[in-house]
Amino acid sequence: MTITATDIARAKARMPEAFRAPLPVRLRRIALWTGFGLLFGYCLWAFNFAPARIVEGIGRLGNVLGFMFPPHVWDNWEDFAEVLNGLGETLAMAFLGTVLGAVFAFPLSFLGAKNINRLSFLRLGVRRGYDVIRAVETLILALIFIRAFGLGPLAGILAIAVSEIGTFAKLFSEAIENTSERPVDGVRAAGGSRLQSIRYAILPQVNPVLLSVILYNFESNVRSGTILGIVGAGGIGFLLSDRISAYRWDEAWSIIFLIIAMVYLVDWLSGLIRSRFIGTWNA
Repeated sequence: MTITATDIARAKARMPEAFRAPLPVRLRRIALWTGFGLLFGYCLWAFNFAPARIVEGIGRLGNVLGFMFPPHVWDNWEDFAEVLNGLGETLAMAFLGTVLGAVFAFPLSFLGAKNINRLSFLRLGVRRGYDVIRAVETLILALIFIRAFGLGPLAGILAIAVSEIGTFAKLFSEAIENTSERPVDGVRAAGGSRLQSIRYAILPQVNPVLLSVILYNFESNVRSGTILGIVGAGGIGFLLSDRISAYRWDEAWSIIFLIIAMVYLVDWLSGLIRSRFIGTWNA
């Protein structure tokens, strides 16, 4: 028997409530959408999101962009070498911070994985520790380390490393929890110890995920390393902030272009590494 659109229309006319969500569900939806609309409107009002202000800001932005063109071209090696050194510092900060964060987070991730650590109180305590670390923004950590160790890349490296410990440990532990138990059972059936089951059954499953997470966060840290330089943690961000403060917009745009090129290059190299090693592991 074929049900036509006419039959459905007649059924809706006879029993309209059967084709509608229950009243409590409709009331909840109305309340949620009303609350969302009120919150959105309050944010626009509280932050003075006025059309006149937006138009005025766009005009000023156009003036700033006009100052950036044509971009600055360095005519001597000393000035250009200073910029290249800043790019190198930012890249080194991101690399060392990411590596240090991954090294410390790797063993901690096993303590937070449910299939490895059976002690609930210890596992939950470790996971809350991840949350505490991730709750502190990298920029705030950089300001703290600058006060402790002084200006320079060391503060930026430590800020990235500490921040990445919480992020990596959480993502690593979740990857470990999502592994299949069948390879573990196979290793144990062959007489393998618990450490051997981790080494030969769990790690081969999570290695591609760990590599992918590390490479992605390294790309992200290259970008965030620029921001850390603005607050005094070294790198290209310091030079960019200096050029903007001096209203040398053409040089600022050239530095921004070099940052974009560096991020693109890092992304391209990370893609090559990811495809090569993950392809090998999957094979």
